[in-house]
Amino acid sequence: MAAKTTRVALIQMSCEASTEANLAKAVARVREAAENGATLICLPELFRAQYFCQREDHALFDITESIPGPSTAALAEVVREYKLVVVASLFERRAPGLYHNTAAILDHASSNQDCIADVYRKMHIPDDPLYYEKFYFTPGDLGFKTQRTSAGPIGTLVCWDQWYPEGARVTALKGAETLFFPTAIGWHPSEKEEFGERQYDAWQTIQRGHAIANGVFVCSVNRVGHEQGDVEHNGVMMKGPEGAGLEFWGGSFIADPFGRILAKASHDKEEILYADLDAKEVEITRQHWPFLRDRRIDAYGGITSRFLD
Repeated sequence: MAAKTTRVALIQMSCEASTEANLAKAVARVREAAENGATLICLPELFRAQYFCQREDHALFDITESIPGPSTAALAEVVREYKLVVVASLFERRAPGLYHNTAAILDHASSNQDCIADVYRKMHIPDDPLYYEKFYFTPGDLGFKTQRTSAGPIGTLVCWDQWYPEGARVTALKGAETLFFPTAIGWHPSEKEEFGERQYDAWQTIQRGHAIANGVFVCSVNRVGHEQGDVEHNGVMMKGPEGAGLEFWGGSFIADPFGRILAKASHDKEEILYADLDAKEVEITRQHWPFLRDRRIDAYGGITSRFLD
């Protein structure tokens, strides 16, 4: 098998109130990653705004956009110039009153508008203190997918999806060899001292488990910094709730099919994380750990039940 190495870049960034400033930063960071040799680049979840799901506010539906739309148009210019594949997580307006947390996969080889090769709509939608996503997002209806890009077969899942082995498994079974998890996850400041280390460890461990169980690379990219959820869009400022806000823990990482950490970012700085992924490692790892071969597909019928009494 001929070796095919792909340089991946994860854009760990902080987000300010201005949606325009965040888009400009994202475009600049994608360009920087491309100039450093990356051809497969992922941005964090909902990078155009501070994490607004800390409250329920109908005014925030004004920041939604269509796909294709302003964000994909801006990113497509860099995608074409440098011949890239870029994963961009956006607040999609699908129709009046119907909105999704959607990852657009842009590929320079695509002939579609704004280089859009595919979209994935977040399947698992959380509803927890300061993560009130069910107010904003309709659960995805496209299922788990593999995107066959010019940089190889990838699978895109989004944040809360990363806790579910079923999503990673189905995506891998559809041919993905690298899983991307654009993410916005952080600490409640009052809980950080007691629970912070174990929360991050659990987050990283579950995703390394996906890499091992499926024999795939896993690339998880988070935002970083403290946010109240302030959003400025089209000259209108929408303030986030008073209180401690959220401290996004960064810690973006890339794991190989054996679960080893190839690269890891800090918890408190903006960074671009790079790794060179060798496609043959997927097949070699699966040859030695043949989990897909030995699956008892005749015995898993209960997995589609809510609970087995």
